Amino acid sequence: VQLVESGGGLVQAGGSLRLSCAASGIMLRGNHVAWYRQAPGKEREFVARIIPNSTTDYANSVKGRFTISIENAKNTVYLQMNKLQPEDTAVYYCRVVSGYSYWGQGTQVTVSS
Repeated sequence: VQLVESGGGLVQAGGSLRLSCAASGIMLRGNHVAWYRQAPGKEREFVARIIPNSTTDYANSVKGRFTISIENAKNTVYLQMNKLQPEDTAVYYCRVVSGYSYWGQGTQVTVSS
């Protein structure tokens, strides 16, 4: 199983980024798929998830600004991030749970004020 995140970068406050996590060796459909983030000196925290019936759930801090989605044809999960704020600066990880928890290597998002 391999999860490869991409799409991170440097953006000004108020801007947008779309993160991607391409999965191989495991099908995203039918599993719990989520995004987490870890800021310097802080614990890794939940950001958003999508469960097998397509229900989505978001951390309060990103609700209304971030959207998680899956493109089954590409076996890729996305995180569309709008109205980014400096406190969104972190390394973002995708996670897939299918009996076992799989993590990607992370992608850095930096939001300047």
